[in-house]
Amino acid sequence: MKRNLETICIHGGWKPSKGEPQQLPIYQSTTFKYETSEQMARLFDLEDSGYFYTRLANPTNDAVAKKIAALEGGVGAVLTSSGQAANFYAIINLCGAGDHFVTTNNIYGGTFNLFGVTLKKLGIECTFIDPEWDDDKIEAAFQPNTKCVFGETISNPGGKIFDIERFARIAHKHGVPLIIDNTFATPINCRPFEWGCDIVTHSTTKYMDGHATQVGGAVVDSGNFDWEAYSDKFQGLTTPDDSYHGLIYTKSFGKLAYITKLVTQLMRDLGSIPAPQNSFLLNIGLETLHLRMKQHCENAQKVAEWLEKNDKVAWVNYCGLPSDKYYALGQKYLPNGSCGVISFGLKGSREDAIKFMDRLDFVSIVTHVADARTCVLHPASHTHRQLTDEQLRKAGIAPDLIRLSVGIENVDDIIADLDQALK
Repeated sequence: MKRNLETICIHGGWKPSKGEPQQLPIYQSTTFKYETSEQMARLFDLEDSGYFYTRLANPTNDAVAKKIAALEGGVGAVLTSSGQAANFYAIINLCGAGDHFVTTNNIYGGTFNLFGVTLKKLGIECTFIDPEWDDDKIEAAFQPNTKCVFGETISNPGGKIFDIERFARIAHKHGVPLIIDNTFATPINCRPFEWGCDIVTHSTTKYMDGHATQVGGAVVDSGNFDWEAYSDKFQGLTTPDDSYHGLIYTKSFGKLAYITKLVTQLMRDLGSIPAPQNSFLLNIGLETLHLRMKQHCENAQKVAEWLEKNDKVAWVNYCGLPSDKYYALGQKYLPNGSCGVISFGLKGSREDAIKFMDRLDFVSIVTHVADARTCVLHPASHTHRQLTDEQLRKAGIAPDLIRLSVGIENVDDIIADLDQALK
């Protein structure tokens, strides 16, 4: 039976039988017992499904992954130890040394560094493109060894809206999947698969958790990309895997080929799993995701409107404002609200931005973003401080940009704190 998102938030992934706990249990065990050696052997050969070691699979982790897959409308998902791990795995599940991918230049600073520096050390090159370039200029970035395209539904911290449908068309024209980090929008406000995206990633540390209690990530596969149609490009999925007796993922697992390969190869060899306790905490957050996102968006809309009218504020980026450059795209992809994150700049210097933040009362200066509490950050001084002013501008981040993550407190109190700090 098809269920609505609100119901999936509560009931997805775990269906207790008679006498079982109503709440998802924490399977805090590294390993799982079997009666015969043959039973265990079949698990290692991927001939049976089941649990034998938590690095590859754990019932608590899997239940939460199934809930997230259902929320996104995907065929399968896997949880990772962080959002960075999710983006790393999503890429290297397709790319190896000598391969290339295309990514937008306005992505989160940590991801920018992962793609442009760390993956380069592994022999994987990427080309950063401006998502506002015309199609011809974007397509010129593609190479014969290009394996995917990457973007963020709502860029962090700039708040720019990604034209999913357009980039899905471009990616598919070149025979590669589109991967989108949907952290800020969450599946409550945008489901990228419905617009042609193939793979979605999340930092579950943010809105999905909502309480800053755990660090985690997720990779979700739509099951829609035809890997065999481009067999020569994706041989890791369409040719025999010697580490599993010549098994071919697309032949053995069909639409689950990508996720199965990610678990059985990358998790097997690299780890980066979440602890079952963390997945339990994440699941509690997911149960109220639909309620919190509505409040985040309502509060952020009012705060953005107040900032836009304030004579001490130079500019505001929030796609819910009719004056915003991305308002039309926001209405297309995020008609029920985007997220609680606003970016703005003050009239004055970089030092003025720092003074403003230091004078806030309950609004916190933290590295975190997208949880129940309102918090603020100056990316040029904090998360993106490894970038020069020129690199910041190329990434669509003004040096004076303040990232305000609007929480679910009373909006009048949030505005009052901002007002006293500005005064």
